[in-house]
Parts: sequence; structure tokens; C-alpha cells
Amino acid sequence: MRNDCRPFLPPEWAPQSGVLLTWPHAHGDWASRLDHVEPVFAVITREIARRERVVIACDDEAHRAHVTAKLRSAAVAMERVDTHVAPSNDTWARDHGPITVLCKNNPLLLDFGFNGWGGKYAHDLDDLITRRLHAGGAFGKTPVETVDLILEGGSIEVDGSGTLLTTSQCLLAPTRNPNLSRAQIEQELSEWLGLNRVLWLEHGHLEGDDTDSHIDTLARFCDARTIAYVACDDRTDAHYDDLKAMEAELKNFRAADGAPYRLVPLPWPRAQHDGERRLPATYANFLIINGAVLVPTYRDPADAAALERLKPCFPDREIVGVDCLPIIAQYGSLHCLTMQLPRGVLAK
Repeated sequence: MRNDCRPFLPPEWAPQSGVLLTWPHAHGDWASRLDHVEPVFAVITREIARRERVVIACDDEAHRAHVTAKLRSAAVAMERVDTHVAPSNDTWARDHGPITVLCKNNPLLLDFGFNGWGGKYAHDLDDLITRRLHAGGAFGKTPVETVDLILEGGSIEVDGSGTLLTTSQCLLAPTRNPNLSRAQIEQELSEWLGLNRVLWLEHGHLEGDDTDSHIDTLARFCDARTIAYVACDDRTDAHYDDLKAMEAELKNFRAADGAPYRLVPLPWPRAQHDGERRLPATYANFLIINGAVLVPTYRDPADAAALERLKPCFPDREIVGVDCLPIIAQYGSLHCLTMQLPRGVLAK
């Protein structure tokens, strides 16, 4: 980080200029499911474009034309959509997109390293997406700085008051930054993101998740005093003990002012499987945008309860359900597909 700047990482509910998406294509992992997943991407784009801009990374010019046609047919407000060519391995913009901090109130794109969640998947193209989009003018005049640290956006949550919430299983995984201790990782994050403290969860996981327990699948800040989290009430479920232990940790945490957090348990959807593998269906993977919260749903009886549970957490925003059952077939959900761009990033 530049020596003359104390960075500030805005919370997700701060004003946004847009959201980044990376569209699926025929030679990625979505190839056999494109007919099912592209309509979900179109709905997400349409809902965002009603309220702010959408930047979409396309694989090549032919794919860019295809995406544009799909969006027009879905009645998306195209005047708020910007498509750019940036080849990709996959679609998880939360993890390969930029993390934007404010430096003297001006946005700065931080391009952390991405290694396919610890080398699990190909990532050579995804690791270049932010730089390629920047070179192509996708982010206007906002500068970008490359950071020699592996960090995925889905692995961190901030409250806007200097607190970061994360999981030790992910950030301390030996496949990410093996030469850094917990204290060294805290120091790096504090310097780059402007933090005062880090809250580490030692428990919490979802079967089928291949990110090593990203925090955005488990527990989310709704404001500086409120955390919505995944809660399992089925004692026969394999998740029960671990999620109860995570709940106990959350109850012991304190907000920046020293008060206990207001904790909002989210419903537990029924198990979804792809063959023998359980899929990570979670209502915590919502996206906060200007004027709304987009919440993943799974054609499940608990969907309506999840939407109702989140309404009091965001009294000034519309709660919008988005059917993401096709998305969890690749082990992620709505928040994982998106990366918010704070106000000022897309200034013309």
C-alpha cells in the first residue's frame, strides 16, 4: 500500500457504482449446464441493472455478442450494462475480481493473487481478469495495484468499523500463503484493507464447499452490529455439531463498541445432492446492492422463511429472491458469482 494512504475497505452496504460478473461459457465447467445457468445470470444482471451498473467479463468477442443477445432477450436495462473481453477459467467473480479500498476517499482496485482455492482448479486466466479488464477500460480511470498475497473476496467480511470476520480453515490453509503465520496474515490484511482487528471463526463448514469454508457461505455482516449466519436445527445432520460450535463463537464475539452482536440465524434448507455429493445450499450467500438484497433460493420450503428473516436486517432495502439451485451444482451461489464495485469506481 502506498505510504501516504490509510486504506478503508467499505462494507458491502456502502454506496456502489456497479457489480462485476464473469459470464459462463461453453469451454468451462458450466458447459453441460449452460441452458440452466445462463438464465440465472440474466436474472441477476437484470436485478442489479435496475439499480446500478453491471460490468460483465466475456470470454471473447463472439461470447460478448452472445451475452448481449441473452441479456436483451431477458429485458435487461442495457444502458447500465458494460461488456468487456477478458478470458476466464470460471465464473466466480467474488474471488478473482478486485477488492476495492478507498485511499483518501478515492477508489483503488487491489488485485490479490488467485490460485484456484489452493490449487484445486485451473486459474491462470482468472488470475489475470482484473488486470485485463482494467487495461480494457472497464473500471474507468480507477487505478489498480497488484498485491503479492493470495486472497479471495469470499473469504472476508468487513463491518465498516475496522473489523474483519473470516475463517481460519480458509485463510490459514497451507495451500494459499504457506509462509505466513496467522499474525503475519493479520498484519498484511490490516495494512492493505485498513483493519483494526480480525475475528477468526475456528468452526463452520458446508459439505460440497470447495473453498475451505469461505465466510460468505457461513456468516455475514448486515451492518456493524448485526451478523446473519447459517444455523442447523437438525440434530441428525452432519453439520449440526460444527455449526453449533460456530454459533457459540459468534455469541462470544463483540462488536467494535464492545457490545454483543445482534445474531440472526438463517433457516437450514433440505439437503441437495449431485449424485453422492452434497451441494452447499446456503442463504448466507446474499448480495447487498443499492436499494436491494439479492438472496439465493433453492426451490425449498425454507426459502420464504429466509427472505422474511433477512427483511429486518435491511429495512431500507428490497429483499429479492433469486433461484440459484442451478448454481450450487458447481459448489457456489449468488454472492460467489458477484463482486461489488464501490461508488466512484465506474465514474465516467
